[in-house]
Amino acid sequence: MAPSLSAYLQFLSLYLRIRRLNRGVELPPLPGGVLDEQTALMRQALQVLGETPLDQLTPAQARLDMRNNIKMLKITGGLWERVESVRELRIPGPGGEIPARLYLPGEETCLPMFVYFHGGGWAIGDLDTGDNVARFICKRAHCAVLSVDYRLGPDHPFPAAVDDSYAATRWAVEHAAELNGDPQRVLVGGDSAGGNLAAVVAILSRREGGPALSGQVLFYPSVDSATLDTSSYQAFGGGDYGLPTADVEWFLDQYVPNLADRRNPLVSPLLADDLGGLPPALVVTAEYDVLRDEGEAYAGRMMEAGVAVKLIRCNGMVHGFISMFGLLQRATQYFDEVIVEIRRMFAA
Repeated sequence: MAPSLSAYLQFLSLYLRIRRLNRGVELPPLPGGVLDEQTALMRQALQVLGETPLDQLTPAQARLDMRNNIKMLKITGGLWERVESVRELRIPGPGGEIPARLYLPGEETCLPMFVYFHGGGWAIGDLDTGDNVARFICKRAHCAVLSVDYRLGPDHPFPAAVDDSYAATRWAVEHAAELNGDPQRVLVGGDSAGGNLAAVVAILSRREGGPALSGQVLFYPSVDSATLDTSSYQAFGGGDYGLPTADVEWFLDQYVPNLADRRNPLVSPLLADDLGGLPPALVVTAEYDVLRDEGEAYAGRMMEAGVAVKLIRCNGMVHGFISMFGLLQRATQYFDEVIVEIRRMFAA
């Protein structure tokens, strides 16, 4: 059932309030336990329009919803950075050609490279839904970004996304010169399911003897799909802050229908026996997110294994906040903090 005119007007009013709260001065840090004001209004606005549970949608409908949400973000104040060039690519993959998109900040060669995997629970999302994040990293970190459109469940369940992501990373390093990139300075990264894939690519690169990676950037990654019973699941799984437990279960049903596979470290990196020897990691979590605790536990396990790790918990934020820069001031500030760390990883 479509929202009423009254609901749309209420939605517009809330988004105007969100826009007015963007100030010209940097906001002070939030203590734990305080939801960001703009984020609270955003959640209220989405609830006014009504959020259809994923288990009531087909994968095709869920993908359309995500694309429409990104279009709405662009209309209501999201930021799409201008970059020097954007080029569509086709990368050879184990299941056929893998669509990809190359973003360049300028005409320089031998740029540091960021291989980016979009979020969407391994079942939704595409190059367009990750376009603003790729542009932001390209522009502000001044690097080449290769965004990878890996295969999605349920048509292509695990390990299709893993196979595509690893193949695309290997190809990017081998063809770095064609991408204006430096094969000695390559990061892998992604958000949510994309963060999972970046972590898995790092594990595979270590296990298979290459390619050598400069680091991994994991935005609120899914790293333990076997249990879903952490304190953050218990606190936020009801859906008041987005990404309810029921939606995570739906995503897993599309991607990993075989329950035994959910304990595979290539699905749940947190369950790997040994995390030693992995490339340096930046792990970014959102305070009000069901995935918070597993992401922070993964950072802790890597540290214990001797991996250099920087952990940033973004207080007041919810799952998916990274794509909200431009609209939510704190999201922009947090992402700028992330960019500083990405630049540092490239320079190491």
